[in-house]
Amino acid sequence: MCNACRKFARFYWLLTAAFLTQAILMLALYTPTEATMGPIQKIFYVHLPSAIATFLACLTCFVASVAYAWQRDARWDRLASSSARVAVVFCSIVLLTGMIWGRSAWGQWWTWSPRLTFSLVLWLLYVVYLMIRASVESSQRRAIIAAVYAIVAFLDVPLVWLSTRLMPDIHPVSVQLAGSMQITLIAWFVPVLMLAAGAVIAIYRREERLAECRAAVELPPPAPARMNWIGGAS
Repeated sequence: MCNACRKFARFYWLLTAAFLTQAILMLALYTPTEATMGPIQKIFYVHLPSAIATFLACLTCFVASVAYAWQRDARWDRLASSSARVAVVFCSIVLLTGMIWGRSAWGQWWTWSPRLTFSLVLWLLYVVYLMIRASVESSQRRAIIAAVYAIVAFLDVPLVWLSTRLMPDIHPVSVQLAGSMQITLIAWFVPVLMLAAGAVIAIYRREERLAECRAAVELPPPAPARMNWIGGAS
């Protein structure tokens, strides 16, 4: 990585940390406590941005997979892999925060509502995607299998989003927030999305470095110099 890129990466993560600190302080000191659910309602400010980050990571994986299937460029495959890893992490956060919310709001950790079910399926689909990548040795075969799988797996994303609108669900279709709560939610969107984007880029760069190292190891040794008819090296 060039020196300018290192400086930008350092600045980016410092800025992300600053936005995250501000969001935490707003959540603790500025945002009012919801009258019905109490302090546990504040987990919503982490839950919703993490869900949007999950969708965006899945969308990036989908677009990169389509691009790889079309162009067969390994860079697209690396971007798809990086995005899938981030999608699994943020989807895990969504499921865990949702379970904590459900225990307080509905009296149980889990209920097989359409949105929860489709969210769990989404998490499983991308975990399986990573398992497929780990199980196929040939890089080209792995990339095309993963691309086709990711394109199909993305079909679950609109099902998660539309489930409460298309089917009876315990989740509300929309949530009404007071003005100060809306400001805090926006404040949380910024660092969460920056964390997701930064993680995708960081994992992608690591994958690029690993690919360069593998390519260097696999390069054949230089051919020995041949002697020409007068005895000199050619």
